[in-house]
Formats: sequence, structure tokens, C-alpha cells
Amino acid sequence: MTPSGQTSSAEQTRLEPPAVRFVLLGVSLTFLGLFLVVPLAVVFAQAFSKGIHVYWAAIVDPDARHAICLTLVTALVSVPMNVVFGIAAAWAITKFEFRGKNILITLIDLPFTVSPVISGLIFVLLFGAQGAFGPWLSAHDIKIIFAVPGIILATTFITAPFVARELIPLMQSQGSEEEEAALSLGANGWQTFWRVTIPNIKWGLLYGVILCNARAMGEFGAVSVVSGHIRGRTNTMPLHVEILYNDYNFAGAFAVASLLAMLALATLALKKIVEWRVRQTLAEAERMASQGKIPA
Repeated sequence: MTPSGQTSSAEQTRLEPPAVRFVLLGVSLTFLGLFLVVPLAVVFAQAFSKGIHVYWAAIVDPDARHAICLTLVTALVSVPMNVVFGIAAAWAITKFEFRGKNILITLIDLPFTVSPVISGLIFVLLFGAQGAFGPWLSAHDIKIIFAVPGIILATTFITAPFVARELIPLMQSQGSEEEEAALSLGANGWQTFWRVTIPNIKWGLLYGVILCNARAMGEFGAVSVVSGHIRGRTNTMPLHVEILYNDYNFAGAFAVASLLAMLALATLALKKIVEWRVRQTLAEAERMASQGKIPA
């Protein structure tokens, strides 16, 4: 019982009839099995259906290797940009009051509300040959659409909210007391940022980076519009899977898809490790607080 005499939610769950718990658990496991485990198993089964030599040939194919490299390069460029943007946006929103604050919060959520295909189309209308900046870009021999810069721009836009959305509630809950104390003790802005703010948000930041990276490597809609589907030049891994499948090269398509699945599983494992580490940190802080070693 809680101090107020009411049963806690955990106790209420344990008091539910066994039949109810079994039904809920059965529905959850059935749903996960049908929509997650079975499709994942099919991907790997189809990938190796014609033997390891066919699988390996599909992976080392020049177009596949280029698609893998382009996917990694896109993630390596777009994720750091979103880290910088996410930290700056979260810092501004949680530490300062200014006009347009609600507009900034709304704009951060914009990529979540707009279809990725529409996002890609917007970039085409801006930077395409007939777009708003198209003539100027053509005059200066700068190519964005149907080139790597367009893929990076589209991916960066789609993944922009992930880091910021992880950091904003975390920094709001922490408040500004520690930063203000550091400044009052003589630390400058950069010292406060690196020695106080970053250590406090490191796990939330890492969690946001993991989610951002996962979406960057798997993005299809926006990248499909701006890439032009040029084999060996502008195809990322998801686009290469589509092309192989449309060419009836099912073994090759599933082989490349299995790489994406393995990246997703690795991302999921890293995500769970971060969540476990956060829980351990919070539990340790609560234990020390209960012992009076640190302020509660």
C-alpha cells in the first residue's frame, strides 16, 4: 500500500486475475511475433535461401558496396549536424525565454508531421533544375538534387527532431540551478557547458543519437525523391533493396535487407544498453540520496 492508503499501480497489476494477465501477455506476444519476429526471420531466411555464396556475392557487388558506403556517409554527416542543432535548440528552449519560442518548438516537430515524400518534394522544388534556386545553382555548377548533397539534406531534415526531442524534457526537468552555481563560482560559458551541462545530459544525448542514426540509415521516402535512383551513385541501402527487388533479384534484395536488419538489431541492443545504464545511474543516485550522501 502507498502512504495514502491506495494500492500502487504495480500492486494493482499483480492483483489482476491470472486469466487477464495471460490474455494481455498472449495478445502482446502474438502481435510482436506476427509483425516483428516473423518478418525478420523471413528476411534472413530469404537472404540465405540460395546459399552463402549468393549472399556474399550480393553484398560485395559494386553497387551494393557503394550503397552501403553512401548510407554510412549520410549518417556520419547528418547525425553530427542534428546533434549540434539538437543541443542548441534544447539549450535555447530550456534555458531562455524569448519571442518565438513556441514557434521553434513547433518547427522542431515539423518533420514528424510532414510525409517524407513531401519533404523530398520540397527540396526538389527548392534546389531542382526548375526550382527556386535551380538557375543559380546551375550557373555555379552546384548539384544538390540527384546527388549526394540532396540525400544528406533530406536525411538531416527527416532526422532533425530526434536529438532535440530527447534533450528538451531532460533539460527542463534538470533546471538551471547547477549552471547558475557554476557561473557564480567563476566558470565561463564554455566551462559550464562542457563540465556541467554535457555530463548531465550525456545519456539522453546518446539515446537521441542512437535513434537519429537508426532513422538516418533506414530513411526511404525523402531520399527516394531527391536521389534519382542512380545506380552506383545515389542509391542508399533501402533504395538498392527496392531496385534489386524490382529486378526480381530477390536473394540479393533480401541479402542487403538483412544488413539493414542487423544494423537495426545492433541499434536496438545499444538502445537497451543505454536504457539499462540510465536506470542503473538513477538507482545509484536514489540509493546515495537515501543514505544522505548527496542531496535528494
